[in-house]
Amino acid sequence: MITRGRVPHVRRVCVLAWGGAAVSWELSSPGPLGPSLASCAAFLLLATGCALHIRTRLLAELRRSQEIAGAVQRALMRPLPARIDGLALAAAQLSVGGDLYDALPTPYGVRVVIGDVRGHGPGALGVASAVLGSFREAAYDEATLGGVLRRMERALIRHAGGEPEEFVTVLLLQIAPDGGLLALNCGHPWPYVLRWLPVPEPCCAGSRGRAAPHPPARPLRALGGAPRPERVGLEPLGGETLPPLGVLPLPGPGDLAARPCGRLAPGEVLFLHTDGVADARDRAGRFFPLAGAVTEAAAAAALTPARLVAGVHAALLRHTSGRPADDVALLVLRNDRFGRA
Repeated sequence: MITRGRVPHVRRVCVLAWGGAAVSWELSSPGPLGPSLASCAAFLLLATGCALHIRTRLLAELRRSQEIAGAVQRALMRPLPARIDGLALAAAQLSVGGDLYDALPTPYGVRVVIGDVRGHGPGALGVASAVLGSFREAAYDEATLGGVLRRMERALIRHAGGEPEEFVTVLLLQIAPDGGLLALNCGHPWPYVLRWLPVPEPCCAGSRGRAAPHPPARPLRALGGAPRPERVGLEPLGGETLPPLGVLPLPGPGDLAARPCGRLAPGEVLFLHTDGVADARDRAGRFFPLAGAVTEAAAAAALTPARLVAGVHAALLRHTSGRPADDVALLVLRNDRFGRA
């Protein structure tokens, strides 16, 4: 059976076949060559016009499909507020259904999700919608991140009709009022923490030839001001990672505890991303230097989440010549809870 999406292709093949048959018949027919060549030219012009018309219709249908997919994705990935419970936020994406993220204020702290659905297009968009919708509901109801993750797994199974055929990498974070971090990671890249580190003094040797201890790292500056003798420190969070959601059933309740990941101090920044960022390549096949791009973008004075996202996003587009091969999502959160415990 010929599907609707194949009809324009079949029509184009038929037009070209008809034109070729007509030209062959004219050239093989007895009689003067001039009229035959004129007839061939007319047939070729007609076939070319039909092919161009079909191509124009195909491009129009493609643009229309992309516009519809973009509108659906914009409805799904609603814009994040600039601030949630003392956290400043910014995000960016280049995708067609494959990536998802959100941040919500809850009684348990600010809960954040970022994920990447296998595949692209409408199918991936449906999976992302099911998983993200489940997170938005469960984040308010479930007392633990493990409970949130189980609700997301059930939503994925229901969407697939009981037999998951797709999987999703998912990172869940919970940021408590005091900055304490909890995480559950299902096969997703770990985020980075940005903070300012002191620059070593030119002469740091003590009287006995031992290096003098450096002062501790200070929070990343968030309110601008004069340049300081400091450098940006980029530290990845890390730890045990579960398989992507949908590959294997989640562990039992006793084995699904969220992992403590330290504390996000006032002024410090969390940089979250999908694997399409770190895996992006240039024309020579070189991977995108994500850590360097984040450090470079963060070195600017008066750093804001929006500027950090814009700087890394621009560097990624330069690296890939404006055409990343995979979906891309960036999410940045800064702790602006100054003066709080």
